[in-house]
Amino acid sequence: MGSEITIHTPTDLAMSRTAGKLAAEVLTMIAPYVQPGVTTDELDRICNDYIVNVQQAIPANVGYQGFTKTICTSINHVVCHGIPSDKALKDGDIVNIDVALIKDDWYGDTSRMYFVGTPSTKARHLVKTTYDAMRAGIHAVRPDATLGDIGHAIQTVAHRNGYSVVQEYCGHGIGRVYHDEPQILHYGQPGEGLQLRPGMIFTIEPMINAGKRFVRTLSDDWTVITKDRSLSAQWEHMVAVTEEGFEVLTSWPDHPEDYPAI
Repeated sequence: MGSEITIHTPTDLAMSRTAGKLAAEVLTMIAPYVQPGVTTDELDRICNDYIVNVQQAIPANVGYQGFTKTICTSINHVVCHGIPSDKALKDGDIVNIDVALIKDDWYGDTSRMYFVGTPSTKARHLVKTTYDAMRAGIHAVRPDATLGDIGHAIQTVAHRNGYSVVQEYCGHGIGRVYHDEPQILHYGQPGEGLQLRPGMIFTIEPMINAGKRFVRTLSDDWTVITKDRSLSAQWEHMVAVTEEGFEVLTSWPDHPEDYPAI
């Protein structure tokens, strides 16, 4: 399996860093627009214009396996891959915006949660716990650690808060290829799985449900929801394994309030 994993050079890492930085900038740019009454189609249009006209980059999701939009907008009980539409956001909604772009043949991919108006205490706690779970997974990244170490760190945070971890979707290698090896499961056992090496680049993007972990895909073949209609949250960063530990390649230019730095 090790031969399938791309080990990136310092030059590669610089290119990946640039793409990741641009993707992160999109999520900062769109934040003020996430308000009650705005449609997710409008958010999609704003992001597309910014990527194409300001960043001079390519929206990676447009046309990807038939997807027609620039961003994924996953609201409340939608776990991932929500398709932007003419439906307006409502006060109290939580929404994940996931963006990917291509700059000079390199992919940047990141997502974060937004509160629409005033969220419930329950929603706020789920979103914060999911961030903490991602953060724990990232802090497990270092040379000679394993993929199981990452997954175990994530599930430990989720389970101790009474939440469940979606198992059908995972993080992935990324670089010149959008979805590459290795697959980064968000659950696992310490010491199990592939050993990490400097030069690996991948996403860590746990999906955490307030209820049970089970999900189903809607008839559009994209939108994934919780089977029990419980709230779901997700955060995503691109991470590089370095000689010393890790580097987050998609740190947002702003810093969302109440979320400790990684």
